Amino acid sequence: MDFQFITHATDRYDHYEGARMALAGGCRWVQLRMKDASMKERTETALRIQELCKLYDAKFIIDDHVHLARRIQADGVHLGKTDMPVAYARRLLGPDFIIGGTANTLPDVLDLHKAGADYIGCGPFRFTTTKEKLAPVLGPEGYSAIMHYLDRNSIRLPLIAIGGITRADIPRLLCCGVWGVAMSGALLRAEDPIEETRHVRSTIDDYWKEYKQAYPWKN
Repeated sequence: MDFQFITHATDRYDHYEGARMALAGGCRWVQLRMKDASMKERTETALRIQELCKLYDAKFIIDDHVHLARRIQADGVHLGKTDMPVAYARRLLGPDFIIGGTANTLPDVLDLHKAGADYIGCGPFRFTTTKEKLAPVLGPEGYSAIMHYLDRNSIRLPLIAIGGITRADIPRLLCCGVWGVAMSGALLRAEDPIEETRHVRSTIDDYWKEYKQAYPWKN
């Protein structure tokens, strides 16, 4: 889960094609986000991308729609701050579904941890045009402060940085202590999204390889 692709329709690519390219480039964690689509279109797209994820042995997460995730047996669901509460979704989905939540502040993170979230999408890192109603940006300092508190209090919860992230940002974000990154626009705007995804995958893998060599007692 150190690299999550969030689908986004552009002038060049629809949700399915974006997911296909991310998977072809080495991403193994796809979140379907279709805020304004009809349920019919969302369901059809979800089923197609789910099959792609199975081919690539990747996790498939659906944004917001808990009942759709349960009906098609997706791997999990991601819940925004105004979506169904995590604790209620857990009662509906059971212990085996992955449930992620959105956070912008440390209190958000702590609330999601208490509610039983499996991971947190925390952001935005910087301004992004792919999401409406953007919360205040965190920047590296915001992530460092949150991760320092969690580490000091022995709270082990995967935190995924999100919001306007590019490949160049990844090393310093991982240095802040976050568990991984979520990306969308930076991949889809690239001249070759598959190749850019490969570069992202390599950047993350190289960082963790160096980290394990430098801090073997933390592995």
